[in-house]
Amino acid sequence: MMMNLSVLLVDDDRQVRESGKQTLELAGHQVQCAEDGERALQLINRDCGVLITDVRMPGADGFAVLERARNIDPDLPVIMVTGHGDVSMAVRAIRSGAYDFLEKPFPSEILLDTVRRALEHRRLVMENRQLKKELNTASETAIIGRTPAVERMRTIIAAVAKTDTDVLVMGETGTGKELVARALHYQSSRRPYKFVALNCGAMPENIFESELFGHEVGSFTGASKRRVGRIEFANRGTLFFDEIESMPLPLQVKILRVLQERVVEPLGSNDVIPVNLRVVAATKVSLKGACADGHFREDLYYRLNVVMIHVPPLRERREDIPLLFQHFLLKAAARYGREPPKVTPHVLHSLSSYAWPGNVRELKNAAHRFVLGLGDDQGILGGEQPVGTDRRLSLAEQVEFFERSVIENELALHGGNVKETVEALAVPRKTFYDKLRRYGLTPDSFR
Repeated sequence: MMMNLSVLLVDDDRQVRESGKQTLELAGHQVQCAEDGERALQLINRDCGVLITDVRMPGADGFAVLERARNIDPDLPVIMVTGHGDVSMAVRAIRSGAYDFLEKPFPSEILLDTVRRALEHRRLVMENRQLKKELNTASETAIIGRTPAVERMRTIIAAVAKTDTDVLVMGETGTGKELVARALHYQSSRRPYKFVALNCGAMPENIFESELFGHEVGSFTGASKRRVGRIEFANRGTLFFDEIESMPLPLQVKILRVLQERVVEPLGSNDVIPVNLRVVAATKVSLKGACADGHFREDLYYRLNVVMIHVPPLRERREDIPLLFQHFLLKAAARYGREPPKVTPHVLHSLSSYAWPGNVRELKNAAHRFVLGLGDDQGILGGEQPVGTDRRLSLAEQVEFFERSVIENELALHGGNVKETVEALAVPRKTFYDKLRRYGLTPDSFR
């Protein structure tokens, strides 16, 4: 997410303003200046990343500016500067909510480091805000990843979503099969209508038929009122069968009729009800193999398998782990009202070395544990020790993967800002660009 945050500098001394502005601009920052507190408060907006204010000024002093700035935006970092500082003043500033307190004279490096940390804090807070705004149904269908396998999956979803074709989604547990189904729904013309999900593996067989087809009054003992089944309820929308391999064989033939004729007949009724819906079915096993074993009807398999979308396991898209983890980290921080913790290279190495048998769902849980403070390897991985992939990577492959993960994480952390990323990694700019070319990375994709 691109964030061009500016630095707002307020000081009644023109020479101090010009000197500070020059120092900050030479470091690549956008700077706005104000000669007094009232003018500074008028300049605070969503693009303001940090406010630097002198303490002693005519009119509104630094503490008044701090208080009023926090009323405008309580998350705006405020750095207070004074040439007459003492310990009690510094304590008062921090207790009043200042991000930091600097006493004149100070080296330009101290100012730049403090501003850099404040801007990093500001970006994380604003990303948090944005995530809170986007936590609606549509944003929940975003498929995160840049690997070729994920790009292909997104391409297929975009091509198929606009049609009414039934889709079979195949993938291991936790890979995000329902996410794919929801993406198909929300990218289609059926979006205004219902997305109805049914987990075939969690439904007791004795109520399966009634749950799917509905029933009329008196159709069986206890049927005291008419019930609309899931199929009819999904009319004009999307019906999602998760773990369809678990559907009882007697029901499979009835589902086949629904798919072929687009009608449903409630239990105890002689009437058929037309339904207009798309069916998306998900499975974690080979349905063709289940057909050979006699556990799944072959005609239903071929009826469902018009388009198949394969959801790759996380171990086959390891390059996406840093990006996914950062995504889940920010969402977890928004949920728990916490500051997102910094993802260190050591944490990335642990995440990248693990096999993730629970796939993306397990990674999401790991991000939640990390936000909650369970930051060691065992805590992040739910008590599991990191293990390797099915094929052990060579030393060169491990080094390349780790290096790429660190670069991606820093780019994501700094919103694609090359200057800040280079400084954080402490590498020459030319070396950094060489590595970007080597790994096919572009800073713009992280903004």
